[in-house]
Amino acid sequence: MFDSESTTSPSALDQETLRSLEKQTAPEIVRERGSVRIEHKLKVVVRSGNSSALLAFKIQGLTADLSRGGCRLLLPLPLGVGDIYRLDFDDSAHKLPQLFARCVRCRLLREDAFEAGMQFFTPVDLPASLQPQGKDLLD
Repeated sequence: MFDSESTTSPSALDQETLRSLEKQTAPEIVRERGSVRIEHKLKVVVRSGNSSALLAFKIQGLTADLSRGGCRLLLPLPLGVGDIYRLDFDDSAHKLPQLFARCVRCRLLREDAFEAGMQFFTPVDLPASLQPQGKDLLD
């Protein structure tokens, strides 16, 4: 049924997997990121991305970190992975715009706490007040 030349033996696959895992160190993962993450707690209100469902629900939470491409949210309720949401950041000091984002992951931290990974649809220029030690996020 299977052509022995086109299949990979389990031992060869295991070795390749192990080599790949060995390369996945914390510094290497950070180096592969598309943008710098800034750890900052901002209040955020999450609503449906669809105008017709805008008033259907409203979840208040906090950001755990932000980057040009997305953010990590801490929320009391889970979000639907793959769904689109409207994010309103409640912090006048940093003047972040209303953003639309897709939930790319959501995990249970405890019964009343969830962590959601959000991916923005367009890169966002974060205010200088959020940049760590005055560094440019485009470096």
